[in-house]
Amino acid sequence: MPSKNSKIVTDGDPLAWVMAPPPNETEEQRQARIAAEAEAKRISDAIDEELQRQAKAEKRGPKPVKILLLGQSESGKSTTLKNFQLMNTPKAFRAERASWRAVVHLNVVRSIRVILEAMSEAQAYHASTYSSPNTPIKTHAPDLFHSASGSSLHRDARYQHPPLTPEHLKLKLRLSPLVQVEEALIRKLTPAGSAEIEATQRIAGGGSHAERARALDREIAVNSQFAWKGVFHRMMGRNSSDGEADFSDPDDPGRVLHACAEDMMTLWNDPVIKALLRAQGIRIEDMPGFFLDSLERVTHPRYIPTDDDILRARLKTLGVSEHRFTIKQVFAGGISRDLRIYDVGGHRSLVPAWAPFFDDMDAILFLAPLSGFDQVLAEDESVNRLEDSVLLWKSICSNPLLGKTNLILFLNKIDIFKAKLQAGIQFGQYIISYGNRPNDYDNTSAYMRRKFGQIHREYSPQARTFYCHFTSVTDTKSTSAVLLDIQESIIFANLKSVSLTG
Repeated sequence: MPSKNSKIVTDGDPLAWVMAPPPNETEEQRQARIAAEAEAKRISDAIDEELQRQAKAEKRGPKPVKILLLGQSESGKSTTLKNFQLMNTPKAFRAERASWRAVVHLNVVRSIRVILEAMSEAQAYHASTYSSPNTPIKTHAPDLFHSASGSSLHRDARYQHPPLTPEHLKLKLRLSPLVQVEEALIRKLTPAGSAEIEATQRIAGGGSHAERARALDREIAVNSQFAWKGVFHRMMGRNSSDGEADFSDPDDPGRVLHACAEDMMTLWNDPVIKALLRAQGIRIEDMPGFFLDSLERVTHPRYIPTDDDILRARLKTLGVSEHRFTIKQVFAGGISRDLRIYDVGGHRSLVPAWAPFFDDMDAILFLAPLSGFDQVLAEDESVNRLEDSVLLWKSICSNPLLGKTNLILFLNKIDIFKAKLQAGIQFGQYIISYGNRPNDYDNTSAYMRRKFGQIHREYSPQARTFYCHFTSVTDTKSTSAVLLDIQESIIFANLKSVSLTG
């Protein structure tokens, strides 16, 4: 029966009205509610006590070293963080291989879907041409686009490639189940309320407006606070510890990928498909999470991701995440230091909004991908991606709250940058201020280094050293050497500031 005390006066207090129990609450329901509230309070008090304990311990112990990772979406922040994890906690990093196996599979499916969508667009264009030659199909914005070679072409020039054969259409039909595989992976990765969709450029090079619109519709961003690795680990079944998919589950994505492996390899290596992608200005090999050259290996039933696979795997994250490492420094007598890496994942946010929360950083590691010189932001097609990095760098350098923070610049993705220059894409066509200077790596990279260095010198509130490195953070060996040197330099400076070294 309803409780006599279920009626609560809430006049003038909207919070009390929201928290009030249901008007028809029974005594049994009331007791259950009170017990749940007591348990929630106990947990909250325990969290508060733990936070207070940690705060006291931090005051007694040495000051933690803090590094903030910044850069636009797809700049390489998450890959840099993985390098820190591999360098400082290799056992924990490799224990997560089973979870990353599913991410690699998701990357494979997304790459194949890009090809299937390109085939569909070509089919639609040809069908429209043959049925009504005077009425071109409106599949994307009717403006000029920049092809993979860097030249400006009219949209109709995108289809100057050999027509698809019946065999291609059969391949496309046989691979259609992969679309459902991708949707299943995303559903399991992102339960209700755990994911966001963020504007990001999935199509490389100068893809059409329609292609970028599809990317906006499909790119899933996982909130950094969500334990996606645990979800994937459970999803893969009891055999996930050795990297083998649970083939007793008919819906297991690894099983479908293995069955489609031969068709995927045939599709990717087909010269007509390669020509189609070139004609549409799509460079899948430049996309984050590219594994199509390793299909036989990554679709094997007993596939276990390597360190390099994990570094290359693509999974967008949003939100601010903190990662803690305990490291020993030989130059400081073997003292253990608490290293904290903060990743502001995926947000193209204004610096004034977050700068007050990170004014105590020892260093900011800023990543600017040089490979984006011929791309635009998917969320704003009027902004060149490399120019956007320059503007963000300027706002960070000039912010007074960050005036005493060391800034370290990674001019990243130089492997893709070099490949584009060698393919004949003209740097000066997109970066107008470069003019007609030589279109080679040495000159273009030196120009960008000077540009970022000049901004650092002119806009910093006070004089500070300019640290700049040319990187490809998917290259474990070279990146780990750079990060180790940076890590030790920052920690040494931190120790010096509190008079623990000479």
